[in-house]
Amino acid sequence: MIVYNRTSYKELTLKGYQKEKRRLQIELLKLQEWVRDSDQKLAIVFEGRDAAGKGATIKRFIENLIPKTMRVVELGVPTPNQNRMWFKTYDKLLPRLGEIVFFDRSWYTRALIQPAMGYCTESQYRYFMNKVNDWEARHIDNGLLLIKIYLSVSKENQAQRFIFRQNSPLKYWKLSPNDLKAAEEWDLFTNYKEQVFSKTSTNLSPWVIINSDNKMIARLNAMRYVLSKYEYPGKEALKDKKWSKEIPVYGIEIDGVNFIDMTKEQYELLYRLKGST
Repeated sequence: MIVYNRTSYKELTLKGYQKEKRRLQIELLKLQEWVRDSDQKLAIVFEGRDAAGKGATIKRFIENLIPKTMRVVELGVPTPNQNRMWFKTYDKLLPRLGEIVFFDRSWYTRALIQPAMGYCTESQYRYFMNKVNDWEARHIDNGLLLIKIYLSVSKENQAQRFIFRQNSPLKYWKLSPNDLKAAEEWDLFTNYKEQVFSKTSTNLSPWVIINSDNKMIARLNAMRYVLSKYEYPGKEALKDKKWSKEIPVYGIEIDGVNFIDMTKEQYELLYRLKGST
C-alpha cells in the first residue's frame, strides 16, 4: 500500500492550482499519446466513499485528453446478469490496445459498497476476495497497466459536502437517499475497506491512498502519481514547486458565483470551502 500526499501542495493558491493543473494535463496528454502509439492498455481505478471526489478528479484528468482513445466507466446499478458474472463483466470493460480507461468505482464495488449495503451475498463477497488478485495478475501478465487509487475523505468533510450538495441549485442531484444511507454505515464500510487494503494491495498491484479532504490537492496528487509511474517521450521532470502563501488579489469562484475584493481571511475561508466541496 502506498500513501501519496504531496506536502508541498499545502500552500497552493487557487491561481497556483490552475497553473499546476495545466502543467500536469500537458504531461497527461503526452502519456496518452504514448499509450496510443505503443499499443499499451492503461486502467486507472478510483475508489472511495461517496463525495470523496472520484468523478471530479477523473473530470480533471480527461479535460484535455483525446476522446477517441479514452473512456470513463461508471457501471452504476449492475444488472442481475452483471452481478452473477462479475469478473466477466469487467473483462469486457477493460482498456483495449492503445486506450486509457478511467473507472469511477470498479470491480472493487463487490468488496466495498456492495457488502456494506447488503447488495451482494456473503458467498459472492468471499469469491471475489479469493479470486481478485489472480484475476488482476492474469490481466497484468497480458499487458494491462493498472493503477488503483483510493481517495480518502474524513467523516466530517463528507458530511460537509453532503450539506453543500443538498443546498446547491447545481449539485443537489448528486446527493441521493442511498448516499445518506451508506454514510450511516461508516464503520462497516471502514472494515471492508481495511480488508481490501490488507488482502488486495500486492507488489504487482498496490493501492495508492490519497487524502481528498482538499479536492484540488487530491486531483493534483493523483495526476502526479500516475505520471510518475511511466516513462514516455517528452516527459518533463515533476519537480516540486515553491508556492507562495500570498496572492496580490483575493478572488475566487464557487458554484458559478464569483467572489472578489475580499480580505485575506475571507479568501482563505472560501478557499477551504471550495477545496472540501
